[in-house]
Amino acid sequence: MEPQTLGHAERSLALRVVTMPRETNQYGTIFGGVILSYIDQAGFVEARRHGAHRWVTASIDRVDFKAPVLLGDTVNLYATTIRTGTKSVTIQVEVVSERYAGGDAVNVTNATITMVAVDATGTPIPFRSPATV
Repeated sequence: MEPQTLGHAERSLALRVVTMPRETNQYGTIFGGVILSYIDQAGFVEARRHGAHRWVTASIDRVDFKAPVLLGDTVNLYATTIRTGTKSVTIQVEVVSERYAGGDAVNVTNATITMVAVDATGTPIPFRSPATV
């Protein structure tokens, strides 16, 4: 089966978290690695919509940090499947931060992540196969 790029994919809320003091750097903003962890989780949530399998991160192809995430912000991660193959899905993750002070919504980060369905031994499997978990 050839990879398929989806032209009209649906964006869904995959994860929502409130930032905490332990996640801040010395500047009072949230570490980029914390946001990357959230992106990885959001990618997993979106991948699970394609099948109840073990999903692993194959790559994070691009991450653009556009604005800082601040302490106390509510971070919303929206995921859209933009491409499907036989064993993998490519997902666009948009990170929008709702500011604690004022409630403004700010697009802070965008990323593209590829998730692969694997069996118990870590071998890639077709994600349209029967559930493996």
